[in-house]
Amino acid sequence: MSAARQKARRTRDAAPDAAFDLWLDRGLNSMFGKVAEEPIPPELIAMIEKSRKGGS
Repeated sequence: MSAARQKARRTRDAAPDAAFDLWLDRGLNSMFGKVAEEPIPPELIAMIEKSRKGGS
């Protein structure tokens, strides 16, 4: 297969993936966007930091 054909095939195959990614991104953002914007509770940050330092 020629290089031009391979490139055309990759481009054609990538288009559905890009459309799906956009659809998924918009759907997840509409469902969970506000939750993702909330600040992380200090207690959770403290637990993560403690875990990183090797604490139990």
